[in-house]
Amino acid sequence: MGVVTPPTDRTPKQDRSRATRRRLLEAAVACLAEHGWAGSTVSVVAERAGVSRGAAQHHFPTREDLFTAAVEYVAEERSAALRALPVQGRTAVVAALVDLYTGPLFRAALQLWVAASNEEQLRPRVTELEARVGRETHRIAVELLAADESRPGVRETVQGFLDMARGLGLANVLTDDTARRRRVVTQWARLLDEALG
Repeated sequence: MGVVTPPTDRTPKQDRSRATRRRLLEAAVACLAEHGWAGSTVSVVAERAGVSRGAAQHHFPTREDLFTAAVEYVAEERSAALRALPVQGRTAVVAALVDLYTGPLFRAALQLWVAASNEEQLRPRVTELEARVGRETHRIAVELLAADESRPGVRETVQGFLDMARGLGLANVLTDDTARRRRVVTQWARLLDEALG
């Protein structure tokens, strides 16, 4: 007869830890988007996530750790969702990419950027994160738009489109800009068709 090993609760504990971490990250992005940097504390995020402040600090020792990880987490989720988009033509791709800049993730990232412009300890982390997210978004845009960056001007065209999308996101922060944005998206899809072939 073999030795019976008692069951461990290690896997469920790890699952609970991952679930807690995910709730904290999602709550942090929601808080940044709704309350800005000044109104988003670790305590506020922990309460929204339904966990103790101690549990939040176990996962993220500092406020900066929590919020940079949160924006990175949601950016990765959005990247995965974009990659899973079925190719539906440039207008749909342009609209999906512009949507990146008009939702809660962009609002949260914007709050983080503003805070980083004034807080020395946060600036290098946000600058590095933004560079990484920007490169990944550009790569995804090139794939989804079927852009051939070996052709002169194509890289700049794609980057110009992403810069325009960010501008549309900024315009949407204070007022609902949906109607104008739809027209701009349609026009940019036409321009990209001409420029990218």
